[in-house]
This record gives sequence, C-alpha cells and structure tokens, in this order.
Amino acid sequence: MGRLATLLKRSYFYTSASIWPIHHLSIVYTVTKKNPGGPMVSPAMVGTREISFALQERQRQQMARGLPKQKPIPGVKQVIVVASGKGGVGKSTTAVNLALGLMANDMSKSVGLLDADVFGPSIPKLMNLKGNPELSDNNRMIPLTNYGVPCMSMGFLVDDVAPIVWRGLMVMSAIEKLLRQVDWGSLDYLVVDMPPGTGDVQLSITQNIPIAGAVIVSTPQDIALLDARRGAEMFKKVNVPVLGLVQNMSVFQCPKCNHETHIFGSDGARQLADTLGVTFLGDIPLHITIRETSDRGQPVVISSPNSPEAAAYRKVASAVVQKLQKVSS
Repeated sequence: MGRLATLLKRSYFYTSASIWPIHHLSIVYTVTKKNPGGPMVSPAMVGTREISFALQERQRQQMARGLPKQKPIPGVKQVIVVASGKGGVGKSTTAVNLALGLMANDMSKSVGLLDADVFGPSIPKLMNLKGNPELSDNNRMIPLTNYGVPCMSMGFLVDDVAPIVWRGLMVMSAIEKLLRQVDWGSLDYLVVDMPPGTGDVQLSITQNIPIAGAVIVSTPQDIALLDARRGAEMFKKVNVPVLGLVQNMSVFQCPKCNHETHIFGSDGARQLADTLGVTFLGDIPLHITIRETSDRGQPVVISSPNSPEAAAYRKVASAVVQKLQKVSS
C-alpha cells in the first residue's frame, strides 16, 4: 500500500493552463477502504467512478482558486472572438470582413479589431496599416484606424519581417498589454482575431475578459473540421457561447464558365454545426476577389461592397448579431 500511495502522490495533473501536483489523498483513502490491511493493489482494482469523481473535484477546486477574475475592457460593450482550430482556413480575413460587415449593416455601431495572433499578426496587412501606436495621456496605446475601424496588433510593435521568438510568459505578458493597455474609446463590438489552436493565448483571453461569443471558422475539409470541433469544444468548456460556424472557401466558381467546384468538400461545416448543436452562420466562397482585395489591404466589404462576396460577409455579420441578441436575452 505504501508504494501505491507514494506513486499516486508523485503524479501530476496536466491542464492547458498550468501543471498542478495532485496529492491523491481521496484516491488512497478509496484504495484503503476497499482493501483494508490487504496486499498491494493495482489502480485497475480501484473503483474508477470514485477516482474520476475525486480527480474532477480536485481539479474544480484548483481551477476555482487559480483562475483570474474577468474584468471588462473599459468602453467595450461586447467582445466577439473569431477562432479556428487550424491555421490557413481564412480566419483573419473573416475577422476583418466581419468587423467591417458589422459596421456596414448598422452605421451607428462602432467596431474595433484586436489581433491576438502574436506570432503571426495579419491585421496590419489586411487593414493596410503601418506604424507604431501613440500613447494617450493615461499612458495607454491608441489604436491605429482605417476604414473607421480602430485596430491593435503586435504587428504594430515589431518590424514587419522580425520573427517573434518568445516563450510562454512573454506571450502572456504581450496579450495582457493588448487587452489592458489599449485606449479603445467607446465600442459596441470588439472583434478579436484569435491565433489558431486551443492553447495558452485562448485560455488567457477567455479567462481574463467577458466574451459575448465565439465564431468558429473552418473550410469544409475533414482535416480542418477536426480541429474546428476541438476549438468549439474548448469554448464550451470555458463557458464561452459558440455563436456558430462559418464555412469558408465553400465553393469555387470558374470566372469563365461559372461552373462551381467544391474543392474542399461540400457542407462539412454545416454538418458539424448540426452535430454540435450550434448555428451555421453562412458560407464564404473561394473567390479571387477576396484574395486580391485582402492582399492590397482593401477588404472586399469595403472595396467591392456590391459584390456577392461582400454580401456573404454581411450576411454572416447579420447572423452573428442575431445570435448575440438571443444569447444575451
């Protein structure tokens, strides 16, 4: 029994946010109770339900003590995070055009854009912005603005081609500054372009600020959908409402003959939304206009407002607002 107790006491419990040693006293008690004075027992002989409950309870207690208190960003009414489990699915392009679509649908609304992708900031290029932010009187960074959208990104603070080779603590410090040391003024919506994956940055943001909802972006491809599902499940675990899924690059239409080809498959994100029980927010086509306007720093919602591609983004923005209203009510 002594060997088992020592083994259990030396084990560790891993989470995405931290590593906590767990002294499994409740497990050792369970073993002792089931086999009082008996020979050495294996973990397989222990009641798995009791062990599982003990671990979950211990995790809950540790999480409750360790999580920071959420504090709203001054002046920001609602935060919308745009995320994907995998890179390369058009998340940043969707975030930019979503922000512009929110404004296009209702010009009375003020919208900001935060680039939380520390290692691969895309907002400066997509929004055609360069330069360093100035400081306000209260020593906060003033966002750079284009197309009426104030933007903040790590890309404004480092050289264009400089690699950001940072360890976790430095990344968390940068995220804290982007969240707390920016003077956003008054915003109805702050759209946050999240990095791909489900790591420390995602946890830090969801634990530090109240989030109105998450938009998950994916292509219809099975590989992308696997990670999109992980992203959606992560937000559910941290109690962030999943507003729905956007199916990007849904269909390619030949510019010469108008023949439609589903290069990455068809309706994968729609089917995943049904599986998860969340809203399908809309389709965004694979179109050269979106790529060209994005590369020029002139997002399609602004540069080609009458195009079907711009209409697709505005439709997604409208669906996001409707879902936010349902969630808040």
